[in-house]
Amino acid sequence: MTETAATRASKAARSPGPRSEGQWALGERAPLNANEEFKQHEDPLKVRDRIERVYSRTGFAGIDPDDLRGRFRWWGLYTQRKPGIDGGRTAVLPPEELEDEHFMLRVRVDGGRLDAAQLRAVADVSMRFARNTADITDRQNIQLHWVRIQDVPAIWRRLEAVGLSTTEACGDCPRVIVGSPVAGVAAAELLDATPAIEEIVARHVGDPTLSNLPRKFKSAVSWLPDVPYEVNDVAFLGAVHPEHGPGFGLWVGGGLSTQPMLAQPVGVWVPLAEVAEVWLGVAGLFRDYGYRRLRNRARLKFLVADWGVDRFRKVLEEEYLHRCLLDGPPPVLPARPFDHIGVHPQRDGRWYVGAAPVVGRLSGTRLAALADAVEAHGSGRVRLTPYQKLLVLDVAEPEPLVADLRRLGLEPEPSSWRRETMACTGIEYCKLAIVETKERAAVLVAELEQRLAGRPARLSVNINGCPNSCARTQVADIGLKGQLLNGPDGRQVEGFQVHLGGGLALAEDQQGAFGRKLRGLRTTAAELPDYVERITLRYLAGRRDEEETFARWVERADEEELR
Repeated sequence: MTETAATRASKAARSPGPRSEGQWALGERAPLNANEEFKQHEDPLKVRDRIERVYSRTGFAGIDPDDLRGRFRWWGLYTQRKPGIDGGRTAVLPPEELEDEHFMLRVRVDGGRLDAAQLRAVADVSMRFARNTADITDRQNIQLHWVRIQDVPAIWRRLEAVGLSTTEACGDCPRVIVGSPVAGVAAAELLDATPAIEEIVARHVGDPTLSNLPRKFKSAVSWLPDVPYEVNDVAFLGAVHPEHGPGFGLWVGGGLSTQPMLAQPVGVWVPLAEVAEVWLGVAGLFRDYGYRRLRNRARLKFLVADWGVDRFRKVLEEEYLHRCLLDGPPPVLPARPFDHIGVHPQRDGRWYVGAAPVVGRLSGTRLAALADAVEAHGSGRVRLTPYQKLLVLDVAEPEPLVADLRRLGLEPEPSSWRRETMACTGIEYCKLAIVETKERAAVLVAELEQRLAGRPARLSVNINGCPNSCARTQVADIGLKGQLLNGPDGRQVEGFQVHLGGGLALAEDQQGAFGRKLRGLRTTAAELPDYVERITLRYLAGRRDEEETFARWVERADEEELR
């Protein structure tokens, strides 16, 4: 009888000596869990051939389980949640009962860069194959739903004809590269990071030497701090060296989920021409030294936390780059963070316009209409932001475009609530979710726009359907983690654990910090608008002056004020 990965792991746990973490660089090659086993058996990228030749013809019933719940992710495919299954059964039902015979398909949009032809292609796919669904994610991707396996080859042909891809949009591999949505046009930018992003994608996305990493590998490359760089596995952020000029600082080991950690600066300076090389070094180090025994400890952040950045830098330089990196200064941060919503000048004399759909929710119909509007106003470029918003670049006369965007439900002058609220996919489609998020966020925004109209508050509200923090709950002013609570009649209802006062270091006077969690601080979904209204009014009444941030007020506020 063949020994399973679980059996080998159990034996290893009982044997004397240090427990193996599955680190390849230490010769620990035996797969220690089911995911490592199927990855070792076959490069997950090879599943595309079976999708095109076999599964698109046999349909859902003919898909091998290791492909369905494993390798498909390397091509941006996750089974979505079967409709009608409540959050109480999320962790109880086996996968085959929880999943629908339709897929979420994630289209990677590296750096958030789209042209009009690409917009039209996504719109066409959405309308023809995905029931007119389209969501902007907080990693600058577009997610489609209701996709059938029979249609995936046709979808790939349509997307790839315009230079888009779903390659490694999910899976234990290099995910989408997050970048500034105003790279190349912002007046405040000293160095455009786009060439580095393009080089990384061209050389390393789909590279079989990086298609079996311990877990997902999230990257950010940006001169401006308008991306959440501190929650990425690796990030390059603009920094000016006193002798060599503009380049990038290196940050490693960020990630949220159930054990959040902020990325740490390595203290080096990297010129633009070497960013892709250093990125590859970090990815290779993660591949070889990353932990592969337990999935919940397989992110790079755990290795960085155990090693420290000094050892990490030493191994990176000696074993992967074979040279020393220059010591570097901290990143260039503005006086206040910015999100690019509204009308802004470009450095070439034209304008860009940032607009806010509600929590990133769009449709194929609206994407097609957006492409029409973009071209009608002389532009060919749209950018997605890592905050579920979008920009139109290269506009000569912005006001007519503002009017057209508003007619499409893309608001260039949104309320602070619409501007600052994000939500993950939630129970509508996600098999991990416990509560509904997107529609609830839309209702919350509408309620707060009415109740707090004219109040000078700009608070971020991040709503997540489970503990995994896809919507970055721990680094929001008000972070909401979905869970089931006992309602007034004793029955379970949807609700949220509340995190207060989190944020990232996106400005000179900020330090990244996770939100404050108070024992028992929860709200039912039905009471959520009341709670957010109450805490906002208390903040406005209790802050020392208009400059005191919500995070600083939360830090000193009495617990009863926060309930």
